[in-house]
Amino acid sequence: MKEQTPQSGDSGSAPRIPIPGGHPRHALSPLLNAPVRLSVVAALAPTHRAEFGFVRDLVEVTDSALSKQVAGLEEAGLVAVSKGRVGRRPRTWLSLTKEGREVYGRHLAALRAIADGLTAPAGPPVEPAGAAGAAGGPSSGAPRDAAPNPDPTSDRSPTSD
Repeated sequence: MKEQTPQSGDSGSAPRIPIPGGHPRHALSPLLNAPVRLSVVAALAPTHRAEFGFVRDLVEVTDSALSKQVAGLEEAGLVAVSKGRVGRRPRTWLSLTKEGREVYGRHLAALRAIADGLTAPAGPPVEPAGAAGAAGGPSSGAPRDAAPNPDPTSDRSPTSD
């Protein structure tokens, strides 16, 4: 188990949560960082196998885009491709291999660990981004250099008379 230590510039007062093996991003599969490949693997995960056309429509890509991504997944050993016929019509089925299921499981676990903030320092919560804007701070959306109304008692709006 690797204990994370404060970096230079950190106050050093808040201990870091220990993460086995370091930051969870190291468990991400670079192959699944592409949205279409991740979508294909996610579509295949709950099934034994799925028809090519079904996956194509579910992932919302063209035949050629899906074919290219599946070829990369097949070459890496994550997806198996089988061909056959239904009646007289040719069909292509896709399925995750055992290795594909394991890689997908690790990838999802790493994403969840990152999203859950397992590498955040222990201690008081950090203010979320944009929270200052809710109180009218610098990111409230109002122009910083907006001039105040010169005559606050005037209720006239500008007209084009």
